[in-house]
Amino acid sequence: MKTLEQEIRRCIEDGKKAFIPYIMAGDGGLDSLHEKILFLQEIGVTAIEIGIPFSDPVADGEVIQKAGERSIALGTTLRKVLYTLSSFKEEVHVPVIIMSYLNPILSIGATEFVEICQASGVSGLIVPDLPLEESALLAAVLEEKDIALIQLVSLTSSTERIKRIAENAEGFIYAVTVKGITGIRKGYDSDLSSYLERIKQNSPVPVLAGFGVSFPEHIEQLNHSADGVIVGSAIVDAFYREDRRMIQQLVDASIQRSNY
Repeated sequence: MKTLEQEIRRCIEDGKKAFIPYIMAGDGGLDSLHEKILFLQEIGVTAIEIGIPFSDPVADGEVIQKAGERSIALGTTLRKVLYTLSSFKEEVHVPVIIMSYLNPILSIGATEFVEICQASGVSGLIVPDLPLEESALLAAVLEEKDIALIQLVSLTSSTERIKRIAENAEGFIYAVTVKGITGIRKGYDSDLSSYLERIKQNSPVPVLAGFGVSFPEHIEQLNHSADGVIVGSAIVDAFYREDRRMIQQLVDASIQRSNY
């Protein structure tokens, strides 16, 4: 079992739900990455997903797209993000997940990319445009490395496909909760719980729900069926507006602190 899955399972065994915030690397400058990670670690997140800006982010909604544009304008690259992480990795005690589209990874080269990830303390990878059928491209290089290649399941996935994804799952399964791109939303379809339960019935690893998780009520709803949540646009927007209180409230809604 890889470190990322161990940390999520430890959270669950403690009677809590996992909470993974997404932040856009380089939004506000790469110098801010250190402070943001330490802040999130301090308020009790389970792991941290770090997005890499990309010119054609097909899965990202407006908030994350704009954050990526701001980051690219400041010269952020995948290699620079990984080297920045390596400079303070001894201070980070929660798993770090890199979310990158495939092209920036291929521009470095799969083998070198994984080596730099390992040296930078990365525990997980999410590549939204790398389908299961082509995942061997990275899985072969990640073999025997303590870096989980996280698989995504969509609302339209059949039970048979969910089973195939589950057979290859590491770390956790990322259950996409909407049909479409990321972004702040008001609510979810009423049949979402049955979708999450279907994934859990077939998954040997924890199941976390993401996309559109925007308010404490969303977290409470999803945590009835999932092992935790991934929150992206709401976190990115809160950091941009310098609203740390909102981030704290979202984390508290997940780990059920008495002061929320």
